[in-house]
Amino acid sequence: MSARHLYVHVPFCARRCIYCDFSIAVRRRLPVAEYLAALSREVARTGLPGDLDTVYLGGGTPSRLGAVGVAALAALLGLRRPPAEFTLEANPEDVTAESVRAWATAGVNRLSLGAQSFDDRVLTWMHRTHDAARIGEAVAAAREGGVTNLSLDLIFALPEALGRDFSRDLDAAVALEPAHISLYGLTVEPGTPLFRQAGRGELSPTAEQRYEEEYLLAHERLTAAGYVFYEVSSAARPGREAAHNRGYWTLDPYLGLGPSAHSFDGVTRWWNEPAYARWRTELEEGRSPIAGRELLSDRQRRLEETFLGLRTREGIVLPDPCPAALRENVGRWVAAGWAVTEPERSRGPDSDAPARPPVRARLTPRGWLRLDELVASI
Repeated sequence: MSARHLYVHVPFCARRCIYCDFSIAVRRRLPVAEYLAALSREVARTGLPGDLDTVYLGGGTPSRLGAVGVAALAALLGLRRPPAEFTLEANPEDVTAESVRAWATAGVNRLSLGAQSFDDRVLTWMHRTHDAARIGEAVAAAREGGVTNLSLDLIFALPEALGRDFSRDLDAAVALEPAHISLYGLTVEPGTPLFRQAGRGELSPTAEQRYEEEYLLAHERLTAAGYVFYEVSSAARPGREAAHNRGYWTLDPYLGLGPSAHSFDGVTRWWNEPAYARWRTELEEGRSPIAGRELLSDRQRRLEETFLGLRTREGIVLPDPCPAALRENVGRWVAAGWAVTEPERSRGPDSDAPARPPVRARLTPRGWLRLDELVASI
């Protein structure tokens, strides 16, 4: 498989956050050696490309592996050259100048910090294991340790009863001057502590109007601060976009290792057993940890290309000739302020592009809020 991107899922967490429905394993004491032994077996079964553009250690909380664990994980991948982008997801409490130096020596050159909020009351409600002050300390420690390409995660659209000031959180995030900021609207997923709270009537779901207001406020504030929204939930300084995530949105082949990890070779998508214990057992007993596969039809691929294209700043090029229904729908989006259209630029004076350039459609921030609805309409 000629994948250029590798994702490794590290499932361990100190506790489950109130909103989390990811495949995690809550452990007080981490079975680092056990996990790495299973991962080594999966690497041997799979065979990794020696040259990768990006590596992403996600979770879970990969930073809980510590300096030695992350270094051991990087070593067992057997990369022939350092990838241009090697991201480690980290909780602020795990980040010290010493740990960052060790991670950097192992090849890590980008940290994604799970900040989520700068309000201590909100962090406690979320079941986060850090306080607001620790976020700034982690950013300073990362830079001192030699990793300056930093991303912060923020969650918006929290229940109104919490009294969270999202504007203040945006100001605090911008003041730390990270290269990248990711925004996630709170959703109530089945099986999460938040879902159980909602079922008991202990909180009211966030109103759509509040969700929209906070999302648009983020666009306004971050754009004014010099960030560019290159994707529906991601803003970056120019040149600091996440190359790994861009690979997903452009349907590049990618390989996933670890429990619940997904892979894609351009035609087929497959995914691993989600539970850590089951994934490990399958590998220990010499079996594949793959839980399922999906062969994409031409129609499915076109749909994914449309959806993923519209969630990015680049948008999509409309077909020529454009079906009447699609042309009418896009015209309706433009009239509502949900999209803009413009002629696709030619490739230069010597281009053999047609005399009438094709049309590119891009969603506006208000359109991104309706992404699922708009794709369904076409």
